[in-house]
Amino acid sequence: MALDLVIRGGTVATSEKTFDADVGIRDGKVAELGKGLSGARVIEAGGRLVLPGGIDSHCHIEQLSSMGVMSADDFYSASVTAACGGTTTIIPFCAQHRGDDLRRVLAEYHERARTKAAIDYAFHLIIANPDEKTLHEDLPRAIAGGIRSFKIFMTYDRMRLHDEQILDVMAAARRHGALVMVHAENHGVISWLAGRMVKQGNTLPRYHAICHTRSSEAEAIQRVIALAQVVDCPILIVHVSTAEGIQAIREARAQGLKVYGETCPQYLFLTAKDIDIGLQGAMFCCSPPPRDEAAQAACWQGLKDGALHVYSSDHAPYKMDASGKLPKGDRTTFKEMANGVPGLELRVPLLFTYGYQAGRLTLNEFVNLTSTRHAQTYGLFPRKGTIAPGADADIAIWDPKKKLRIETTRDNTGYTPYKGRELTGWPVTVLSRGEVIVEDGKVTAARGRGRYLERAASDALRPLGRDIPEISQLKAWHTPLDL
Repeated sequence: MALDLVIRGGTVATSEKTFDADVGIRDGKVAELGKGLSGARVIEAGGRLVLPGGIDSHCHIEQLSSMGVMSADDFYSASVTAACGGTTTIIPFCAQHRGDDLRRVLAEYHERARTKAAIDYAFHLIIANPDEKTLHEDLPRAIAGGIRSFKIFMTYDRMRLHDEQILDVMAAARRHGALVMVHAENHGVISWLAGRMVKQGNTLPRYHAICHTRSSEAEAIQRVIALAQVVDCPILIVHVSTAEGIQAIREARAQGLKVYGETCPQYLFLTAKDIDIGLQGAMFCCSPPPRDEAAQAACWQGLKDGALHVYSSDHAPYKMDASGKLPKGDRTTFKEMANGVPGLELRVPLLFTYGYQAGRLTLNEFVNLTSTRHAQTYGLFPRKGTIAPGADADIAIWDPKKKLRIETTRDNTGYTPYKGRELTGWPVTVLSRGEVIVEDGKVTAARGRGRYLERAASDALRPLGRDIPEISQLKAWHTPLDL
């Protein structure tokens, strides 16, 4: 059968191997790999890298924050900025707030994405109201509809769950087949310090980084690992920022536990010094905050040795005005600022330059961290995350020699925390299901062309089948724990 499109003469790289080949595409999928292929259209890729499109499995899009602030990007603007940076699949969150009916929340997010998304998408859930209906009716229904992961918070007054609630959510995840993602910080430490900072008149953004201590992250990670062991529930710790937190994950994994870690560009490229510039430091405020050079080095090492499993953006776009970061203008305290930084477009290019090009990562490790592991972990592989016959033709063609200086991005925040950085390498042509959606900086993707992806159960979310001694004793007594 004739091929619709051939990418000719490039160097193909997956998470496992790098090789020279033409990529033949038919009906939106990779049809064959070989030499001398011909098709209705040919893209010449000599001297370029042909890589799987990126998958960003942690981004906040058209989402109302717990403080009542709507993010600056809707599903169209977010998917456009993602595509420009070589990302072809996004997994944002459907956020349940206290008192929200989860079915209504899901319906609203599906409608927002259906009419606007220009690239393919799946969903995670954020669970803030784990009542009986949510746990026993709505979560099982959502999981059956292909949503195989949900996020919980150990901090934020309006979002955090207590330990008993965390165990309830973990039990539901184990019972029905989902992965629990955790924002792990000790709420008491943060709240105690923040209250005193504000009382003392220390309200600039730099005090945000003081309140979110390194120990608050490490303690929360250790605690949630212990909770997960009680019910034998795999977990993924999101946006890990400290050497201490990474070490806790590394030690758990050394014990064979299913504990995964994630980090983000802000923890590789920013530090607390960036926040210490007066009120404008709000541009760099996120939770956890950027740390220091030693923490950056620990994150790079975690990506290299596997303690950190995936690399996501945690794109949380808010404008530097009253609609976002500065609701009270110059009088806004760090407690009142919307938390988060944009990163959807630059996530992959930053890692290409400072990870692959700098020699910190091999090309295959780069592909793994930006695409393949996301697909494998979240139930999209091998449809997404690789270049192989039968996979969706989600492909980014990189010019590894293209040089540029970051000035702006295509999201709606109006700023980037990475302004001024020099990049070597950029995705000059991006395909989604075989359709060219970005070419030489021009976006041609139609609003609403993205498809919702139902996700399968992955190996990452399957329990180990390992009990703590007390649970083993219950089974020996024939009085097992009812999950």
